[in-house]
Amino acid sequence: MDYEQSPDRIVGTAAVGSGDRPKKAPVPVKIIVAGGFGVGKTTTVGAISEISPLTTEAEMTSAAMGIDDPGQATMKTTTTIAMDFGVLTIDQTLKLYIFGTPGQSRFAFMWDDLIKGALGALVVVDTNRIDDCYPAVDYFERAGLPFVVGVNTFNGQMSYSLDEVRWALAVREDVPILSFDARFRASVRDALLVVLDQALDKAIRQKSSYS
Repeated sequence: MDYEQSPDRIVGTAAVGSGDRPKKAPVPVKIIVAGGFGVGKTTTVGAISEISPLTTEAEMTSAAMGIDDPGQATMKTTTTIAMDFGVLTIDQTLKLYIFGTPGQSRFAFMWDDLIKGALGALVVVDTNRIDDCYPAVDYFERAGLPFVVGVNTFNGQMSYSLDEVRWALAVREDVPILSFDARFRASVRDALLVVLDQALDKAIRQKSSYS
């Protein structure tokens, strides 16, 4: 091979003298999708991911009897045993890496590792089983991680209003509570953008406190 040829003809190298500059890679942002068992976390990640999502769904067995309660609204026969993972490119400057947590309490030991480096979280709620999301809300409040409460409407149905959900969860007024449908990409996208806004607000407040 003649290596004295023009550098812009060598595959894998930037063209020299072409006037083009290598594009800057988008900033990676880690977002957590959490909540109780069977509230729609895996569906949320799958609806928004631009790649085939990595899931760790497994069939529930008799060993889960009395531990994993799918509820009448979901009728789930599978469960996430580790995590879900998806990717979403917002624009040329920002890419989201989305991690869904397992919903069962016996897998709670994994949460500390999953939230490392995360900027915010979406706590998914089923209004038929509001109690199931208490652990997630408490966890993120203790961790100091910005979070948004997203009520999964499950075919457009909500057993309680957003104000009633806020009262039941006793979350602060500065924590957004919204409704969304985990099956639809646009709805999930809008919910995640609110999470990004919360993370940005926290970063601005921290910067101001250091000034």
